Amino acid sequence: DCWALLQRNHVGRIAFLGHGMVDIEPVHYVANDAWVFVRSADGAKLEAFSHHPYIAFEVDEADDLFDWRSVVAHGTVYLMSEPRGSAERATFARAVRALRSHIPTALRSDDPPVARTTVYGIHVDRITGRQAKPGPAASKRATRPTPAPRPQRVHRRPRTPDGF
Repeated sequence: DCWALLQRNHVGRIAFLGHGMVDIEPVHYVANDAWVFVRSADGAKLEAFSHHPYIAFEVDEADDLFDWRSVVAHGTVYLMSEPRGSAERATFARAVRALRSHIPTALRSDDPPVARTTVYGIHVDRITGRQAKPGPAASKRATRPTPAPRPQRVHRRPRTPDGF
């Protein structure tokens, strides 16, 4: 289940458009209902959100090379650090409670990353997931010892003009 994977983890990557280029950055987060709550320091990411608030958010779990799960959520970023109305204040309070469920000192005087005072929420509109599981042949290969590679003769071909 995609939401269960989001809720089990707390480090993801947010992809956004800034200065005409797609960028991706790791963030700490907490997933709560249809929201992903994040706190951040001021910077390029927050500036980009003000111009292009629609983002992608990705989280992976990997147990092995062929045993992994990945979720991509798409949604809109809402800055919550300066709530004005009662609905905004309620959502901001919910975001802070969610963040403190993972990092109890978040947004308090004893918070280790003191510069991360901007809270934003990603309201998830669409979520998809993928996974890979090892098949029976992969598990048989894993139990057999791998022989050392044999030296092979290298046959050189003339290079083409483009370098390949």
